[in-house]
Amino acid sequence: MSSLRLLCLPGDGIGPEIAGATLRVLAAAAPRLGRSLEVETAEIGFAALAAAGTTIPEAVLARARAADGVILGPVSHNDYPPVAEGGRNPSGVLRRELALFANIRPARTYPGLASPTGRRFDLVIARENLEGFYADRNMAAGGGEFMPEPGIALAMRKITEAGSRRIAEAAFRLAAGRQARRVTAIHKANVMRLSDGLFLEVVREVAARHPEIACEELLVDAAAAHLVREPERFDVLLCTNMFGDILSDLAAELAGGLGLAGSLNHGETNAVAQAQHGSAPGIAGQDRANPVSLILSAAMLLRHLGEAPAAAAIEASVARALAAPESRTGDLGGPLGTAGFTDLLCQLIPEAPQ
Repeated sequence: MSSLRLLCLPGDGIGPEIAGATLRVLAAAAPRLGRSLEVETAEIGFAALAAAGTTIPEAVLARARAADGVILGPVSHNDYPPVAEGGRNPSGVLRRELALFANIRPARTYPGLASPTGRRFDLVIARENLEGFYADRNMAAGGGEFMPEPGIALAMRKITEAGSRRIAEAAFRLAAGRQARRVTAIHKANVMRLSDGLFLEVVREVAARHPEIACEELLVDAAAAHLVREPERFDVLLCTNMFGDILSDLAAELAGGLGLAGSLNHGETNAVAQAQHGSAPGIAGQDRANPVSLILSAAMLLRHLGEAPAAAAIEASVARALAAPESRTGDLGGPLGTAGFTDLLCQLIPEAPQ
């Protein structure tokens, strides 16, 4: 069997620290892989801007296309110069160029780790990744936001049958592999009758082909309320782009924080593991960053690539480490820094059940 070829793009701020931690964890889990592991690294973000005049060089994009999977560290894209001066958002560029239409974001509570609601839950959000209101993703050229005259700003939202069908099929496939086997389609069709109406029409079509999966429809405002009150009622939430972005952050915070939230972007042929949080430049280089989000994202990537045993070993070791206060990072009230927590995970992974 050919080797598993991954490309690591460390990014900005705490990105290099948590990317380094993630690569150490992958090395510890490598004996559980069904093939040998090859990892290459390339610069993006400010490092690439200084060296190549752009935050994501075309050569890096080509390497990302050719890799089996990509590990993407957080980037400080809000601080980049204008696009004309090389300041492209690597995350958005990768999503568009690799056609990563699905953003899968689990949120689950961990034994021994308190959550704001005091309730236990395990859900996953399937978010459409290439359409919606986000200006950098819904136009072939130009922007989805524009200002025809001072004091007037307009935004366009794009929802397509094809895009809705792809993410709906992905959500139902996810649900088929879970215990509850339930999909909740999130919408605002009572107001956005055409765009969310089209989304729901396609979801109903897909649901009819999967009668073994329960399917319900819920307004996004009601979904937010239910997430806070009874998050355990949800299994797979199927969302358009902006609604999925917002609700996934809410769900992650209810589960213990964005530092614990994995995220996988995938298309038909490519996949990118990406921490759900930002680059936190204020703590960069201080051994204070919690690497769990990117580590769990990498585990999701392994599972997506058919390496479930290695993914399960990483996930079990993270859960074991989070169970005790003395084995957590500082943001969770523990004494460990980035390196110390990574050391612990690398010790636990070989002990994880086969």
